[in-house]
Amino acid sequence: MHLVRDALTARRAGAWVGAADSGSSAPTRFLSDKFWQVPRCTDSTFENAMLAICEDNGIGLVIPTIDTELPVYARCRNRFEAAGITVCISSEATIGIASDKKKTHEWLLANRFPTVRQASPAEALSDAAGWRWPLIAKPRDGSASVGVRRIANIEELRYVAGTTPSYIVQELARGREFTVNLYVSQSGKCVCAIPHWRMEVRAGEVSKGITVKDRKLMDLCRGVAESLPGARGPLNVQCFLDEDGSIVIIEINARFGGGYPLAHRAGARFTDWLLDEQEGRDLAWFDEWLDDLAMLRYDEAVFVEGRKVVTA
Repeated sequence: MHLVRDALTARRAGAWVGAADSGSSAPTRFLSDKFWQVPRCTDSTFENAMLAICEDNGIGLVIPTIDTELPVYARCRNRFEAAGITVCISSEATIGIASDKKKTHEWLLANRFPTVRQASPAEALSDAAGWRWPLIAKPRDGSASVGVRRIANIEELRYVAGTTPSYIVQELARGREFTVNLYVSQSGKCVCAIPHWRMEVRAGEVSKGITVKDRKLMDLCRGVAESLPGARGPLNVQCFLDEDGSIVIIEINARFGGGYPLAHRAGARFTDWLLDEQEGRDLAWFDEWLDDLAMLRYDEAVFVEGRKVVTA
């Protein structure tokens, strides 16, 4: 949030940043300039509630940050734009590909991008001997590593197939794991690709990472961004780089990634570019970001009066 605020206040006097959440105890409630408690994004009233907040408060830019709200904003983006409100969101087609790991895998194969072997648990069980073990099982629509489990043997795979049919299984990718943060302009051109090595991950987000100016990673993921049907703004690609130089892509996220602050500190100012495009400026390819910059994270606490949290 502070990265958006810094970009905004640097160019517009009196600018402010608001936040909306379905819970009263969201830390953003106490860190934002304004806060609104709204229905869950899966509620039928969410769209109207958010549009009314934007119109009543003169909000010009909306930045979705969680996976579950992306399809909602993609569907109603034109309605917001008709009211003069820009939503930082890719097309419904791209959101659909990124939010479903089965569709992601099918799209990668169809567009000849390297990826890991993947199937449903039942399909993998029918050809268990043909797989390279261990396997990784995860929900088709999951995020933040919720529900991800390692499958060591046929018995565990049989259990997953019988109890969680909505899962997919993948062969374990080899090598170092990377996130490549990407920014796609409103004209559909990728203007930045900045990889970081995920040295350590906690709860699905990078806790220790280092920027790596690897041209092969950059070029591959730039190709992904520009091939997606209607990708716009920030997105990121999860991939593995093996010792032999081979790369496999495992996931696409059509939003700001949890490791974006590292890219920002390295010089890839996506927040500034969002505002530049909103003001009608064109963007050019940028790769002058800082290589070999490390980010080491730790927890911070927000302290407020308890009654403000539990009685709201």
